[in-house]
Amino acid sequence: MKQNIYDNPIFFHQYKVLRQKELNYNRLLEQPTMKSLLPPLTNSDILDIGCGMGEFAKYCIDHQAKHVTALDVSSNMLAMAKQEHAHPQIDYQLQAIEDYEGPSYSFDCITSSLSLHYVKDFDAVIDRIARMLRHNGVFVFSVEHPIATARQAMEDNWIYDDEHNRLHYAIDHYHEEGLREQTWLVEGVVKYHRTIATMINTLIAHGLTIEKIVEPLPSKEAILQLPSLEKELRRPSFLFIKAKK
Repeated sequence: MKQNIYDNPIFFHQYKVLRQKELNYNRLLEQPTMKSLLPPLTNSDILDIGCGMGEFAKYCIDHQAKHVTALDVSSNMLAMAKQEHAHPQIDYQLQAIEDYEGPSYSFDCITSSLSLHYVKDFDAVIDRIARMLRHNGVFVFSVEHPIATARQAMEDNWIYDDEHNRLHYAIDHYHEEGLREQTWLVEGVVKYHRTIATMINTLIAHGLTIEKIVEPLPSKEAILQLPSLEKELRRPSFLFIKAKK
């Protein structure tokens, strides 16, 4: 089993509290962007990598997808998903994408929301994804933006003045790809930094065509609802890539 911080009981409790807030980054910024990049879902077979608590898988079914295969490495996440978003057309599987042996040409759309920065071997995973996509199939994914994962010390990268006003955001070690360890809810969360060029060139090398890249900006309404989103106007937290086979 690959890194599974979400089954750490302390982490999972704090993460669940964060996600269940009415106003958070996922609901106001990440998920709206992901949904805006989806192709028409009617009669589609979908693979959702890192399905979490199942909200997105159920969204796809609600928008006329034929079937969703939803993978996650966390038994805690899948228990929540099956409890809150069970559906006969959703197949929840306790599985890492690195180990998943899906048939070739079996999915019309493959999605991954903020999970691929936990993957060590990005090239191998993209090879699997490209193989499983049908002709004209679409791959849409989000990751933490590489400017946020670049520094070796992944803590608060904002630089403040004496009054704790944000002066600027610090970026370093951008071209030094590889493992980063971070304190996020708990100590020892492992992520993998890679450059935008590496991600794009890996997709191209496996026969995928880049259709769109998005570094999302929050709407004025979202900032009014959650003022901390205003800092996204100065540096993005997320990177989205849409590619087609």
